[in-house]
Formats: sequence, C-alpha cells, structure tokens
Amino acid sequence: MTTALNLGSIHLPVPVFLAPMAGVTNSAYRRLCREQAESGVEVRPAGVFTCEMITARGVADRIAKTGAMMAPDTGDRVFSVQLYGTDPDVVARAITVACGEHGVTHVDLNFGCPVPKVTRRGGGGVLPWKRDRFAQIVTEATASAAPYNVPVTVKTRIGIDDDHVTMFDVGRIAEQAGIAGITLHARTVEQAYSGQARWSAIAELVQAVSIPVIGNGDIWEASDALAMLEQTGCAGVSVGRGALGRPWLFRDLAIAVAKGRAEVPALPDLGQVCAMVRRHGELLIEHFGDERHAMADLRKHMAWYFKGFAVGGDLRRDLGMVASLDQIDELMSRLDPAEPFPAHELHAPRGRQGAPRARIAMPHRWLDSRTLDSDAPIDVESDAVGG
Repeated sequence: MTTALNLGSIHLPVPVFLAPMAGVTNSAYRRLCREQAESGVEVRPAGVFTCEMITARGVADRIAKTGAMMAPDTGDRVFSVQLYGTDPDVVARAITVACGEHGVTHVDLNFGCPVPKVTRRGGGGVLPWKRDRFAQIVTEATASAAPYNVPVTVKTRIGIDDDHVTMFDVGRIAEQAGIAGITLHARTVEQAYSGQARWSAIAELVQAVSIPVIGNGDIWEASDALAMLEQTGCAGVSVGRGALGRPWLFRDLAIAVAKGRAEVPALPDLGQVCAMVRRHGELLIEHFGDERHAMADLRKHMAWYFKGFAVGGDLRRDLGMVASLDQIDELMSRLDPAEPFPAHELHAPRGRQGAPRARIAMPHRWLDSRTLDSDAPIDVESDAVGG
C-alpha cells in the first residue's frame, strides 16, 4: 500500500499527478482523467490534475485570455495551476490573483521547460542556474500563497546538461523557502524529451531533501509508476505524455498506486476508446461553449487515441478533420468495436520525443556565473509547451 502524501494543506490519498501540458490539459481533459481515476478508487481526491502552463504576467495583469485558460474542473477537489515566469514580483502578484480571485488551491511553478523560446530568455529549465533569482521567486511565491493556505510546489529538471546540474540547489533552496514539494523530470534541458529518463536522479534527490519528491519521466503504464516508486523512493508520480490519448491510464494508476500492485482492469477495446473520444468531445463543448471550437481542439487528440489501431489512412484523415459530434459518431461507426487494444503500444513512448539539443538557447554568457547580472534582467512571457 502506497503512503498517502501531504502537500501543505492538501491531503492526497492517491499521490498521482497529471502533468500540465500546454494545449492539452484544459478543464475538459482534466475532468476526463479525473473521472477515470475516480472510477478506479473510492478515496478522494484520486490525484492532482494540473491546468496547462500559464504565464505569471498574464495572470498578474488579469488578461482575459489567460484567465480563461484557468477555467476550473468544478468537480475537482484540488484546483491546481502551473505558472511560469522569471520576475519574482510578477509571480507573487499572479499567485495573489490566482488564489484570491480564481480560487486556486495548489500552485506549481515551472522551472523545467526546455523550449528554446523560453530558455533563450533565461526562463524554464535554465533559470535555476541563477540561484539568487530562483531563491527570490520561490521565497516570494510562498509568501504570497501563505495567506490563502495554498501550497506551492516546483517542477524542475536534473540540470541544463550533465556539466551544469541544478536539481540539488533547487532542492536546498526550495526547502528553505517553504516549498511543499518538488517534481523532478529526470532529464536535462539538453535531453529535452529524448532518450531515457534517469530515474536514479530522482532517487538521489529524494535522499538530498526532506520535502516530498514527485517522480516524472517515462511512465507509460501503471507498472512503470510502481517501478519508479520502488526504485527511487519518491513520494508520488507525475504523468504527462503517457496519458496522451489514454485518459484511462489514470484509472489504472490510481488503482495500482492505492493498492501497491498493478491490479488494474483490462485495457479498453476500440469500442471503449471510441466512447472515450465522444465523452472528450462532449466535455470540450461544455468547456468552450460551442461545438466548432471544441472539435478544433479535439482533432489533435485523434492520432493519440487511435495510435496502433487498424484505422485506415482515409478514415484517420477524416477523424483529424472532424467538425461535429454527429460526424464523429458516423466515422467511428465504421470501426470494429471489438478490436483489442494494440499490445505493441504498451510501454512505448508517446507524444514528442526528438533528439537532444545540439545547442541550448540561453542568454549571452549565462553560464559564466551562478548569480544574475542586474544589468541584464531576464524576462519570459511567451507561450511554452511543457517541462
């Protein structure tokens, strides 16, 4: 039986997290994953389902588009939002707005994004190299969240590359600042999403800090989550790409983690996957308020849902261009509902992978010092895609 996790004021009987993914983890997808998790276990909350990353400046300045991205899954007991930014004051103000005006109950700060348009400005996964700026951000963040009794966590990576490891500094500074927990994506910025996650780094960080460490990286099945928990001693698991097109993974994860063994239901057949696609479409219509926008959002999920199934090229193309629920019903009626889940897709990477970064985009002479040059302030408020 896995031990429940306390993150500040939040008690998590099932320490499983849906990692924030830009353009994916809106309220509709979070609800879909939550419904699956809750179908597997009786305890609540059955995990933490985090909103896609949002710029701190957009929240602090109350930009309407940013506020819309924070639409809650109203049935969730933990309203979790991930913010990213590089200005301590802006991050602090964003937390005040998020907690005080939107009712957010958990804030995660992103220090793991490897996307060049973020790192070249000193944000994401390269920011912890500047220990003073990282300390300022997390210290002011926890102070802003304290009046609302909202825990703040951070997500980070092993480091910029193997020669510039930052995770131990992140752990030490985060502890001192009152951060409630750390999620470690067990890759470097240089690796991005390539190669294998180094779970041994998670184990090393667990030994180095007293606050909970959440493991992230290469969890494709419930058995992977159990293996990570056993091998690293981490307090919980965070899953991103493994859940793409597979919201039922959170049912399996919740059952496995709650019981301490991979005692999970059978994998869905094609008919059950089709039912999941339709439920996703219904929730997106509720989220966006109109069918046109909902179907536009759903299209990108089609390749993930039907990956490995015997779906012809023309039908795949049409599914990727759906414009209505009725059209989805008609297209899916052409499929064999009894087709079993493709076994060759188990334990296989999903979503973006790519190759290691040949060159990491960073501000000029970024690595020369572990502190920030006040004459060269950093700022990153562009969109990002994940950590």
